[in-house]
Amino acid sequence: MSGDSAERSLASRLRLAVVRLNRRLRAQRVGDDVSLTQIAAMSTLHKCGPLTPGQLAAKEGVQPPSMTRVIAALEEMGFVDRRPHPTDGRQAIVELSDDGLAYVRKAISVREAWLDRQLAELGEEELEVLSRAAEIIDRMAGN
Repeated sequence: MSGDSAERSLASRLRLAVVRLNRRLRAQRVGDDVSLTQIAAMSTLHKCGPLTPGQLAAKEGVQPPSMTRVIAALEEMGFVDRRPHPTDGRQAIVELSDDGLAYVRKAISVREAWLDRQLAELGEEELEVLSRAAEIIDRMAGN
């Protein structure tokens, strides 16, 4: 197999493995009342802190009107709070409420518990390989 073919094969296998793992992790849900889009927005607020709706839309890769609907639904559920922007009266700042923070922490806990159970079935050598792979994948993702 040529080097070019081997790289494509690795790229394909890695892409599929990451997609499948991500799908399995997303399936570990706290409840069905919050959509994956809403969870993603709350996760971004958890990671980045308070943002304007436009900033949140940009980070999530969606159009501002779509994010406005997501924020409105999350606000109605009590998971985010909206407050005036300190320097721009046309803007608002969106942040996780205490309930939203609790929900995100619970979602993280549920997913990590599932992943911990999967990791517990692996041997020491496999865990070492995954530890190194996690570092490399994180670096590839730009983190």
